[in-house]
Amino acid sequence: MSQYAPGSDFKRALDSSPEANTEDDKTEEDVPMPRNYLWLTIVSCFCPAYPINIVALVFSIMSLNSYNEGDIEGAKRLGRNAKWVAVASIIIGLLIIAISCAVHFTRKNHKDFLHKLSPHCLCL
Repeated sequence: MSQYAPGSDFKRALDSSPEANTEDDKTEEDVPMPRNYLWLTIVSCFCPAYPINIVALVFSIMSLNSYNEGDIEGAKRLGRNAKWVAVASIIIGLLIIAISCAVHFTRKNHKDFLHKLSPHCLCL
């Protein structure tokens, strides 16, 4: 006969081992959904930096899909990428708007100034 008698102590030790304890593992329902910044990427689509803001929108949707497939780390990474690309898109879009306004209003004022100097000049 063996040294260890099949008693309840042996069974209890096996039940409390980390390999057998699955109650501590988090399921999909327990893990909160990471941020995918969908609202920010939709706002960035109104800025005139079109290739960049579309990439941000794709990253955001890919983050949502990764979470739905159970890849939490991938969803976090793609959400962070979506956030930074959307912020870059908004900044670039605002710069494009500011530069366009500056060029437009500077040119208009420049034409008015030249017209006042020589109203009969047809070189404009």
